[in-house]
Amino acid sequence: MDVLGNLLSGFATALTPWYLLLALIGVTLGTLVGVLPGIGPALTVALLLPLTYNFDPTGALIMFAGIYYGGMYGGSTTSILLNTPGESASVATTLEGFQMAKAGRGGAALATAAIGSFVAGTISTLALSFVAPIIADFALLFQPADYFALTVSAFVCVTSLIGRSLLRGMVSLFIGLLIGLIGIDVLTGQPRFTFGLAELLDGLDIVVVAVGLFAVGEALYVAARLRHDKEEIIPVKGGVWMTRGEWRRSWLPWLRGAMIGFPFGALPAGGAEIPTFLSYSLEKRLSKHKAEWGRGAIEGVAGPEAANNAAFSGVLVPLLTLGLPTSATAAILLVAFQIYNLQPGPLLFLNSPELVWALIASLYIGNVMLLLLNLPLIRIWVKILAIPRSLLYAGILVFATLGVYSSANSVVDVLLMYAIGVLGFFMRRYDFPVGPTVLGVILMPLAEAQFRRALLISQGSLSVFFTRPLSLTIFIITALALILPYLPALLSKLRGEPAPMGRLVFGEGSED
Repeated sequence: MDVLGNLLSGFATALTPWYLLLALIGVTLGTLVGVLPGIGPALTVALLLPLTYNFDPTGALIMFAGIYYGGMYGGSTTSILLNTPGESASVATTLEGFQMAKAGRGGAALATAAIGSFVAGTISTLALSFVAPIIADFALLFQPADYFALTVSAFVCVTSLIGRSLLRGMVSLFIGLLIGLIGIDVLTGQPRFTFGLAELLDGLDIVVVAVGLFAVGEALYVAARLRHDKEEIIPVKGGVWMTRGEWRRSWLPWLRGAMIGFPFGALPAGGAEIPTFLSYSLEKRLSKHKAEWGRGAIEGVAGPEAANNAAFSGVLVPLLTLGLPTSATAAILLVAFQIYNLQPGPLLFLNSPELVWALIASLYIGNVMLLLLNLPLIRIWVKILAIPRSLLYAGILVFATLGVYSSANSVVDVLLMYAIGVLGFFMRRYDFPVGPTVLGVILMPLAEAQFRRALLISQGSLSVFFTRPLSLTIFIITALALILPYLPALLSKLRGEPAPMGRLVFGEGSED
């Protein structure tokens, strides 16, 4: 495959005025929602899904990718100035970024986050351009048993890596799987879990589920805590730039963060949370300024922010080549593809190469736009933090209601959205992650179809999942991904020692 030729063709499409405008809207909205605590790119993309039905697929996906990218950028602002990450992947940035802001070095922290994000984003997008076509070609060899193994891998890995409790993650996943079973069985034609409602024969619209869980659930949760959460914004003192010494201390963490973030994002068990903490730990170990850690070491901002943005391009690898989302926002992007009757996977590169390469080219363009937006407009983003939460989330509820109703002109969809929103509120209240639920709803039909197809090929024998080398390898990697995070705690418990910092089996663990 001629990568450079396809990339040039993608730039020719992405540089048209309409797509440039959509990319600009996307990165601006993404930065805005990244700045606002609790409103991540997943919520924003879910809200906008009903309003983009009349867009062409390329334009809609360019805008959604820009929102995702911008959300990664914007999350650093609240992490540094408010000690509140706008996205879970920005948690590591709070450790040193907020301390820098308190010491009057918030401008330098914001600058290293923005420039590091640009450097890592460019490197990782370049890697995406060359790695994705290779994996897509390899994925053409996959058979139903292999695809089922991949969906199980996505279920297990995302469930075990999101949230603090494996048990709660599994409960969240099974809620999603149950919702995914609602509707007519495609093989037998029998209705399942419809309770006699004709509106449920086609299943629950994933847009209704996503908007209910992310928008309504989040709004209700924030409303319940408005009197308890007090926020103090640290003002930006001086210019938003770095000294020569801070440049010297930042450029290697940027590169190392990019090298850590992209491979982890590209794994089916990927995401941005793990590489950001790995980058933070590595920079702390390699730093020559040990005394500054915990009091505002700039490497602790540069590395994690670079890893965060590099992981985004990595997340697109399994999404585009295998059709597997490895984060909540990637799951919503998968819904966007399906709205336009597009199924991400190896055939996407063969059937819709113009869309794929225009999307990849737009990432380069959006990366430049974000650098130009972030540094000059940082003081404007800070002012947005002063918007009263009551007005903000009331507007989100109105927007969610209008969006879901307009998509199908159905009052039933609106009622279902609010019912799911109440479920989302209780999940947030009792610390059940919503990501596995969305993943279960989206991937359940694919997992069921591939499972049945594999059994038909093998005449009902389950051995087909363990006799094929590829599916067996995927299952072994999945088992390791499930066990390894809990192994240190198990070994310590067996030896009667205090549990180390980290996850505990079926219990709560530290985020560190």
